[in-house]
Amino acid sequence: MNGPKRPSAKDERRARLAEIQADQRRAERRRTRIIVGVSAGVALALIIPAAFVIVDAQQRQNELQARAEQPIEGVAEFEDLTANHVTGPVDYDQTPPVGGDHDATWQNCGFYEEPVTDVHAVHSLEHGAVWITYSADLPEDQIDTLRSLSDQHPYLLVSPYEGLATPVVASAWGLQLELDTVDDERLEPFLLRYLQGPQTLEPGAACQGGVGA
Repeated sequence: MNGPKRPSAKDERRARLAEIQADQRRAERRRTRIIVGVSAGVALALIIPAAFVIVDAQQRQNELQARAEQPIEGVAEFEDLTANHVTGPVDYDQTPPVGGDHDATWQNCGFYEEPVTDVHAVHSLEHGAVWITYSADLPEDQIDTLRSLSDQHPYLLVSPYEGLATPVVASAWGLQLELDTVDDERLEPFLLRYLQGPQTLEPGAACQGGVGA
């Protein structure tokens, strides 16, 4: 009587190959799970901090907006300012001026390393610009901050000015804020409130196409 038939060598090779392929598939599934897990971890590591940054930025913007909607301490207000176009210099009551008669051509907004002419800058104020003037001896890092601000705001005019009462003065039409440093927490609310703000006599008027660089 014959016993059980032994697998042929070919069958053994086929079975061994199937076993090896099954092991490879299991290993591949393990690698896939590892890769997916690592990728998910990396994504979370990137997304979560980014989400916190976005939330923090939004919260800061909301706080800044709230501060800009409240009275800003130290802002001086000037009324009954004329706004006629004239030729030649004007004797202004404020230093720097916050309004009054001015040249028919405005000063282009932007950053200046040299003083600009009052009569042109006042016309820019009429168009809704904020004019930040600074002492020539202001520290270089603070001047760089003002330069950066001027790049961010198309209606911001920045220039040095002689005879300031404080190192930095922010002016809008009929309004002025004296500051000891550009890091003063009142500067950003002032810009947010008065760049093209409610004091603007000619909303939407250009701050380019005038005189200056």
